[in-house]
Amino acid sequence: ADKRKIKRKKKKIYDQDVLVALKEIWKISDYICSKRLAPFLSEIIPVLEKWGEIKLDAKVREKLFKISAATIDRLLSDTRKRYRIKGRSTTRPRTLLKKSIPIRTFADWDEKVPGFFEVDLVSHDGGATKGDFNQSLNFTDISTGWEEMVAVKNKAQVWVFAGIKNIKERLPFSMLGLDSDNGAEFINAHLIRYCEEHKITFTRSRPYRKNDSCFVEQKNWSVIRRAVGYGRYDTDKELSILNELYGYLRLYVNFFQPVRKLIKKE
Repeated sequence: ADKRKIKRKKKKIYDQDVLVALKEIWKISDYICSKRLAPFLSEIIPVLEKWGEIKLDAKVREKLFKISAATIDRLLSDTRKRYRIKGRSTTRPRTLLKKSIPIRTFADWDEKVPGFFEVDLVSHDGGATKGDFNQSLNFTDISTGWEEMVAVKNKAQVWVFAGIKNIKERLPFSMLGLDSDNGAEFINAHLIRYCEEHKITFTRSRPYRKNDSCFVEQKNWSVIRRAVGYGRYDTDKELSILNELYGYLRLYVNFFQPVRKLIKKE
């Protein structure tokens, strides 16, 4: 009699129970990428279990402790598609005092100590740029990934400058360098003089080259947009709410989220 090979269906290692638990932990971890989530699972799962946030079967827990980033990507692929949104940028190039400020590109960053920041503004115009609206001033430290943000009334130099001083005063380390885009809210004599007085290296990125500010650009979305979305905020009350939120958000991001640093650009 002919003996035909019977193909047996391979049993899934990471079954539905694992997927359900993984989704819940991923949401609790603020939807972080798989390469950050995979090594974080063994640390966060015991904490979540201790405080009753999740209850895991022993086998599910063991599988989650061993799961790879690639497998997480595969399991969460369909779920992630439902969360994707596209952003808008309102940054326009400026020319004021550009020649007095050196250009810094992505390849120039090689800072080994904390204190060198990329800085950017995130607009809260709700899709209509007419009139004044609140802005979020976003700081990202190149060495550590430390994140600071403060909401300002609009992008006028006076508010942006006040926001920069506010952030400088609450940093856990000294501000040594500042790199901005070419907007007039940054490229002005007032800020240049302030940086000179406080021995802060001030540089600027090239116009239309987002990769020059890739560290802060990434945090614009992963931290600020994900927290407050794309709505229009243009009142004093909304400004106050944003800053109250950021007071908690900066602590959450800096002390309760794992950091994955960009090491090369392809």
